[in-house]
Amino acid sequence: MLNSSLKQLSAALAQKKISSVELAGLFLQRITRFNPELNAFITVNRDLTLAQARAADQRMAAGNTAPLTGIPIAHKDIFCAEGWLTTCGSKMLSNFVSPYDAHVVAQFKRAGGVMLGKTNMDEFAMGSSTEN
Repeated sequence: MLNSSLKQLSAALAQKKISSVELAGLFLQRITRFNPELNAFITVNRDLTLAQARAADQRMAAGNTAPLTGIPIAHKDIFCAEGWLTTCGSKMLSNFVSPYDAHVVAQFKRAGGVMLGKTNMDEFAMGSSTEN
């Protein structure tokens, strides 16, 4: 599953070969295993991710699906996501939890995407080396 395309993941979910909760769990395990070395994610919130995955599974069970329903995604930390720590890679925002969703986050949420976390970036997107 980890090397599957979005189309393959969507088909596996639709065919009930895997649930959204199981799929999100696979990616969360990889993040837990490799993020200490890679520092790819600034924020991961297992509880929020799994809540979104459960909601996606319920949505699929009700027959209310879209191509991205249940698909795990990650956003750069520059995009605000309601209830998620959003630092823009800066210590200055180290405790900012967004009260709203950026448009792109809202669109993924509307489509049933499951957010894995917020990925690392240069502070305020002002560089190219992903240092913060």
